[in-house]
Amino acid sequence: MNNLLVSTSAKGNIYALYAANAISTTGNVLALLAIPWFVLATTGSAAQTGITAFFFFAPVVLSTFFGGTLVDRIGFKPSSIFSDVASGVTVLLIPLLYAVDLLPFWMLLLLVFLGTLIDAPGATARDAMLPELAEAAGMSLERIASLNQIVERASRMIGAPIAGFLIAFIGAENVLYVDAATFGISALLVWLAVPNITIKQDEAERLTGDDTGGETGGETKSSYLDDLRDGLRYLRHDALILTMVSVVLITNFLDGALSSVIYPVFVNEVYGSAVALGLIFGVSGGGAVIGALIYSAVGERYSRRKVYVWSFITLALARIVLPFLPPLWLLLITSAIVGIGAGPLNPIMGTVNYIRIPAIMRACVLGVMRSGAMMAMPLGVLLAGYALEWLGLQVTLIIVVAIYLLTTVSLLFNERLHEMDKGDKEEE
Repeated sequence: MNNLLVSTSAKGNIYALYAANAISTTGNVLALLAIPWFVLATTGSAAQTGITAFFFFAPVVLSTFFGGTLVDRIGFKPSSIFSDVASGVTVLLIPLLYAVDLLPFWMLLLLVFLGTLIDAPGATARDAMLPELAEAAGMSLERIASLNQIVERASRMIGAPIAGFLIAFIGAENVLYVDAATFGISALLVWLAVPNITIKQDEAERLTGDDTGGETGGETKSSYLDDLRDGLRYLRHDALILTMVSVVLITNFLDGALSSVIYPVFVNEVYGSAVALGLIFGVSGGGAVIGALIYSAVGERYSRRKVYVWSFITLALARIVLPFLPPLWLLLITSAIVGIGAGPLNPIMGTVNYIRIPAIMRACVLGVMRSGAMMAMPLGVLLAGYALEWLGLQVTLIIVVAIYLLTTVSLLFNERLHEMDKGDKEEE
């Protein structure tokens, strides 16, 4: 009976964390759509929209790289709460300053930069809590990673159409008030309903079999720079994780350009309504939920490598229609296919990470990984804005689709990915 009560309570903690993640992710989706549309509506410039998107993504590289180690040292729960509160404040300042005509372009860029800089470590902290909460609840890592992605994808599915409709009916600047509120609710939920996860040395050895010294969420014997170097050293020596980061670096370069610059311009020119933009992202998010649900139900039966490779190829093939500027109904169908293909990817990568990364340096390594994976996104959105102005929409789309296809098909010949199907580090 006591075990049942503990398991039920632990599952409640996980669901509370999922709810906080869902609300925070919805806020990020609102910002992702509302801020570029706000800039496009107020300036009419694709280049300035690209510059704003650059400042949206650039700080993620810095904050995930340096922030993960801070999360390990400060603690997962405090980091998540502080991140949401501070992000909400920076978002709130954008419409407030705009309302009193005190928002020059440089100030907007600064607020966008600070908001994203602060937000990213919070996402890392919430992810880092999951393995211990899963163990307490008796849930497998495959399932916990899949459910986490289902929550995030569902939030995007719901948040994107909501953002599109809200932008159309109340204006992008007013959507940012709603966005700020989501961060406050997420912080409150974590504070009230999620326990602080503390991984000490003996627990880290029990969970991972790794004796690296130090502890997480409490006092540490090593310095911040020592911890950061340990995370970098681990990532450099793990060929599989380094390969995954490299692949995602390229695809994020393209996805960031598509979502933050190319799609807003595409929709504005071809369909003329922010509602279409919200529908595209919403349908893609819905497809991703379906893909993650399918993987959650049957994924453990199949090779992680094969699912990973063919999922990537599927979503690349679905984007071949983009340069033809298809009607909205066809773009929605292909967006759903893109989402279904993307659905299993993060659960697979998350499971591999949870298996391979020592618990005591989890947030640090996850932060460095996210930084590496997102390093090219600022460059992608910046180049996309100028490519649209210099080359035009269709030529830009042809280039993006071609690079995506070459990258994903090459995975068929990558031998390192076979390590995905190993069950634990001892099998290496």
